[in-house]
Amino acid sequence: MLGFLKKPVVVTAEINMNLVALTVMGLISRLWGLSYPRAVVFDEVYYGQFVSLYMKRIFFVDDSGPPFGNMLLALGGYLGGFDGNFLWNRIGAEYSINVPVWSLRLLPALAGALCVPLAYQILIELQFSHCAALGAALLILLENSLVTQSRFMLLESILIFFILLAVLSYLKFYNLQRHSSFSGSWWFWLLLTGVACSCAVGVKYMGLFTYVLLLAIAGLHFWHMIGDQNFSNVSLMCHFLARALALIIIPMAMYLSFFYVHLTLLYRSGPHDQIMTSAFQASLEGGLARITQGQPLEVAYGSQITLRNVLGKPLQCWLHSHTNTYPIRYENGRGSSHQQQVTCYPFKDVNNWWIVKDPGMQQLVVSNPPRPVRHGHIVQLVHGITTRYLNTHDVAAPLSPHSQEVSCYIDYNISMPAQNLWRVEILNRESDTDVWKTILSEVRFVHVNTSAVLKASAVIGASLPEWGYRQLEVVGEKLSKGYHQSMVWNVEEHRYGKSQEQKEREVELHSPTQMDISKNLSFMAKFTELQWKILTLKNEDTEHKYSSSALDWITMDTNIAYWLHPTSGAQIHLLGNIVTWASANVAALVYTCLSLWYLVRRRRKIYDIPEGAWQPWVSAGGICVGGWAVNYLPFFLMEKTLFLYHYLPALTFQILLIPIVLQHLSDHLCRSLLLKSMFSALLVAWFSSVYLVYSTFSPVTYGEPALSVTELKDLRWKDSWNILIRKQ
Repeated sequence: MLGFLKKPVVVTAEINMNLVALTVMGLISRLWGLSYPRAVVFDEVYYGQFVSLYMKRIFFVDDSGPPFGNMLLALGGYLGGFDGNFLWNRIGAEYSINVPVWSLRLLPALAGALCVPLAYQILIELQFSHCAALGAALLILLENSLVTQSRFMLLESILIFFILLAVLSYLKFYNLQRHSSFSGSWWFWLLLTGVACSCAVGVKYMGLFTYVLLLAIAGLHFWHMIGDQNFSNVSLMCHFLARALALIIIPMAMYLSFFYVHLTLLYRSGPHDQIMTSAFQASLEGGLARITQGQPLEVAYGSQITLRNVLGKPLQCWLHSHTNTYPIRYENGRGSSHQQQVTCYPFKDVNNWWIVKDPGMQQLVVSNPPRPVRHGHIVQLVHGITTRYLNTHDVAAPLSPHSQEVSCYIDYNISMPAQNLWRVEILNRESDTDVWKTILSEVRFVHVNTSAVLKASAVIGASLPEWGYRQLEVVGEKLSKGYHQSMVWNVEEHRYGKSQEQKEREVELHSPTQMDISKNLSFMAKFTELQWKILTLKNEDTEHKYSSSALDWITMDTNIAYWLHPTSGAQIHLLGNIVTWASANVAALVYTCLSLWYLVRRRRKIYDIPEGAWQPWVSAGGICVGGWAVNYLPFFLMEKTLFLYHYLPALTFQILLIPIVLQHLSDHLCRSLLLKSMFSALLVAWFSSVYLVYSTFSPVTYGEPALSVTELKDLRWKDSWNILIRKQ
């Protein structure tokens, strides 16, 4: 029974020493001197702010993309014991002793290092030689721009890592498809493809380009399977469901999980709260939550409320009034009603309070029991401090003459009676009997007499003149079927009014709101709002000193100065290996021309290369040329400030194409021994030039050693490169 113990247990393993050596070299090139410089380098000033906010659990919105990449950077800070206390306000600022620079830069560096062995394995899976795969890995290793980008607290190296991992995983899955479908390894690589794709999209939306490419390739492969009679209908359905699960459902679930973790970690109120809705703000600890938590949920007749405009642009603001009136005549000669001004005020103020009144009763307090206001009810809105009624009439607004003026009615005993009835319409209602709720209900006020809708003016820069204290204009917009957030309001602060006398009511309005019921948003509601903000909230793009156009990238006519030593000539630039960039462009051109030539010839039944070489050639084009195209061409359609580093994912795919084209030329076009020998000699010379350029530009890749003025001038190979030279 125990006979198996008579022999030793032996475990054998195959170790690819090429992979080991490439991984070690990648780690050395990316991790060497990682803490240098101990100063803020270029976009570290941007991402560092988010890391600090993660450490302090303070909510923020990064309009550049999803949160997964920022969370990975924050993980580095957490592992290094960072407390978040550093002022990220200036490129070149020296890091204080509490900032774990090495840990913060570690994950991007590891991701950049692992791209080297990933490149090797991708070419192996594309069925090219180990020599070609080794060449691809070395080109990635010696690409100065990739080295620079991976050595700092930036996201591009992490994005490229997940992109390459997704491509490798899909290729391994596809190659297993032929002989071991639904095996453990088949499932592993298929699931890893979806996981890597979701991680790439979660780091930056640029990852979506490669994800769509892989979905298209997977769809094409499945289309070919449908035409294969060896697959039964049941088998095809199982394959389809497996791909749908791994490539669509799991990535979507993971994408949601990134936001779930993000929102779980950031539970405290912060500087970005104001762009979110009142309901979102109230769900955060501190800030608005301290004011609104536990307010009465249902708005009733007699409720005292503040009304916040949902749009929040150009500033968040609240419906407001004060004792001043509109001027009898405006600067352009038009007349006004001379009624009390109504504005949208971007600060909390006692004059933001309004009382919801039942038109059929005189009381301004909540009855017992309270009578809730429902969708479709008619109300009057009474300004809390001045006790005048919200009103609109057929008089042109001061800045928007095609809209109606909104005012608080003053009876001048002239032929302009009050028109102060408003119909409450709850836009996000579930039924027509829904109750108007604090924070949660999005409400539109429709004027009963004129059907105008209460609206924060959409006029750009619609601030009133000095007579209106530069506050924002409020108008009555004729009701249309269209929907705009400037027409939508929500109750932010709310209390049940108890004082009928005006003096007592003013004291009540100045006092803090009372707590009663808490309100919490669901995760999906918070996710939907945050996702919408990320997609629609755009900072004004301004011209940057180092911004560039997509056309500049191909020939590397631009660079970015990342860091300059305060006293010496030491500096770091995002500059590529110009030999590699030129070779990548040539390889793409050669591949395209050869492929077109082969396609035309194959149409004439002339096969220049064997079928066994044709399929890998086509697959390589789909991955490498397709990867370059989907990661580059969309930038021509983008209206945003662009930088050279945006090209790096596309460049990575293009670099993978170089050894593929070189092997193809060697195997199929160099047919004599003499040609092969000459080609090999040219390859040695070419690769030596790649290494020479890498070595020459290493001082501005790693930031040391410091170069003299003459040496810096010698590195300016193009007039368009901005190499920094100190004035003597």
